[in-house]
Amino acid sequence: MDHLGPAIDTRPLFPVERAALLDLLDSLGPADWAAPTVCPGWAVRDLVAHLLNDHIRRLSGSRDSHAGAVFADDETLRAYLDSTNGEFVRAAQCASPRVMADLIGFLGPQLDALWATRDLHAPADLGVSWAQAADSDPTPAWLDIARDYTEFWTHQQQIRDAVGRPGADTPDLAGPVLDTFMRALPRALRGEDRPAGTAVVVELTGPAGGAWAAVRGEGRWALRTGAETPSAPAAYIAMDQDTFWRLATRGIAVKRARSLAETRGDPALIRAATAILSIVG
Repeated sequence: MDHLGPAIDTRPLFPVERAALLDLLDSLGPADWAAPTVCPGWAVRDLVAHLLNDHIRRLSGSRDSHAGAVFADDETLRAYLDSTNGEFVRAAQCASPRVMADLIGFLGPQLDALWATRDLHAPADLGVSWAQAADSDPTPAWLDIARDYTEFWTHQQQIRDAVGRPGADTPDLAGPVLDTFMRALPRALRGEDRPAGTAVVVELTGPAGGAWAAVRGEGRWALRTGAETPSAPAAYIAMDQDTFWRLATRGIAVKRARSLAETRGDPALIRAATAILSIVG
């Protein structure tokens, strides 16, 4: 799984991110809970319900081996998630904001304890389809856990956007999110066949930024970071870190993100790399 780059251990970050979320939720008034978010049709309270569902579903499946809802005939993963997420959010209308926040505060440490038992390099409980350069590629546990961290962090930022409260975006919390999202770069480029050694460099500006590269190997692209980033790539993209995380989670249109980026080199590689997606879909 060398194409994914070095492992990321996000486990120590979950309690810190959750504390910031719970402090935020405790400060919200009724109008804030009803504020619309970037997620179509969902207010802040619906997004919090979705986060609660994430905790319940993950503990039930990964700790308790509970199968959960089953796929309908010919149902895609995206359709399944949209359906089950929507059902939980609707059912959670009966729960008060305080109850939902209390439940996240209660279940979060249980999820921390679960992740603490995991061998980061063992096979994951769940695949991370957006980072698999080939559909048959296995997923290591560290990427599965990091994907959950990015889910929690992203939804907290969406809540903050909705209520006009910045925060939880310091390099220690945001940096691993950007690093995890960049693991989707080889998959984004998988339709572009180039000679071995061809490189695409993406540089993110901002306090939590850095540089990453996808380098073409034998039959696939592989992620390289830091000192391994090539100095003369076939394509180069520089983008603000805030634009990047929104691009990777459908929070900004691809065309808009490209207009905000500095690019040079192979146009096809730039188009592919800037279509990066780090959520299911």
